[in-house]
Amino acid sequence: MKKALIIANGDPVSKRLISKLKSNGYNYITCADGGANTLRKTGLYPDAIVGDFDSVTKENLDYFREFSEIIRLERQDDTDVEKSLKILISKGFSRVILLGATGDRMDHTICNIGIVLKYFDEIKVLLIHRKSILTPYTGEAILNTVPGETISFYGFDSKVRISGTGLYYPLQNCNLNISQSESTSNVATGNNVNLMIDNGVILVIRDLKLVLDNDFLS
Repeated sequence: MKKALIIANGDPVSKRLISKLKSNGYNYITCADGGANTLRKTGLYPDAIVGDFDSVTKENLDYFREFSEIIRLERQDDTDVEKSLKILISKGFSRVILLGATGDRMDHTICNIGIVLKYFDEIKVLLIHRKSILTPYTGEAILNTVPGETISFYGFDSKVRISGTGLYYPLQNCNLNISQSESTSNVATGNNVNLMIDNGVILVIRDLKLVLDNDFLS
């Protein structure tokens, strides 16, 4: 399985976090345009920089040019994150963690959550926001958990149904369409949560430190 990181132009990311993710196999780093500004502050180098380059500084672009693949894409019907995803899909990557995809603009945050769902059939995108990690699931899934761990579940389609065991608040053929219902701050009761998701995708949000410290990241 080929894994990659995308650094977007939102909240800053730390070298320590990137190094931890790389130790989990996410070795290829793509910067979505201005994400290169963020990455330079960590002292790390991207494998590729993708975008229309309206955000990355010329100084940083020139600095990375010797070490990174520079891919300029002018089309405006895709965001820079989407452009980066399409490049990774074409290179055969199947799993991506998106960093810096949230920040002080709510529209960008909502757009990037939507991208997780939009591209689910082509590539699995996980999204890290500060202390949380968001992961999409469909079908049958078994989550390794810590007893007492807080886990939240969200759906975005009225057709999606989820059943889950190993939870303080069991889920039984529930629709968790966020406009009608959700399962925020549910709690794992043991070492596994068993899920069955039909007719679509749900988003699961967990504590990032707990996931990394217990080697639950896949």
